[in-house]
Amino acid sequence: MYKTDPSGKRVYINPMSKEAVDDLLKRYGIVLENKYGYDYVFAANMCKADYLGSSISDDQHLVLFIKDYVDDKDGYSELPFTRFYADCVGTGTPIDWEDMI
Repeated sequence: MYKTDPSGKRVYINPMSKEAVDDLLKRYGIVLENKYGYDYVFAANMCKADYLGSSISDDQHLVLFIKDYVDDKDGYSELPFTRFYADCVGTGTPIDWEDMI
């Protein structure tokens, strides 16, 4: 995942690990109801790449976004994985499924 700087250059983010996201959620007292696999870690890194520093101002709001995205009552289980897969298809990014297992 990456951000685009003002000149249009891609700046790849340093992704947060599962442990880092777990620590962040714990720090702010956020408990996820629909926590499937690494879905919430994807949501955290997507938010970090796309929204942090813009509409999401800090880590506290980042974890609130994760909670809203993962536990969305209008959503469905594994929504973040579906988004990840759709993004890979849409951008032509190959997935090495053996690495995912």
